[in-house]
Amino acid sequence: MRRMAQAQGLFNVLGGVWPLVSMRTFEAVYGPKTDRWLVYTVGGLLTAVGSAQLMSRDPAQLRVARALGVGTAATLLAIDLVYVPKGRISRMYLQDAACEIAWLAGWARTSPRR
Repeated sequence: MRRMAQAQGLFNVLGGVWPLVSMRTFEAVYGPKTDRWLVYTVGGLLTAVGSAQLMSRDPAQLRVARALGVGTAATLLAIDLVYVPKGRISRMYLQDAACEIAWLAGWARTSPRR
């Protein structure tokens, strides 16, 4: 569980910090954004979630990291799968959907220690 929490935590921090550091390169990959405040908000939340996952050590913290990981991946996957077909977000988000499916599969194979 710790490796999963660390891996997804790093993924979430990097993905969250990216638009905060360089909106220009983020938009070059994922397309122009109308509501940049929303991108910044999601970036900040992903950074916070990822940081909590990275700091998880003991079994109780790892259970929380797992819940955060599954909840975050499921939410982002749902957004990707609903809004790409509607044309509201770039098809590049299908790459993110694949990553979120991989995180959910990884957590499904990782059972919390009792």
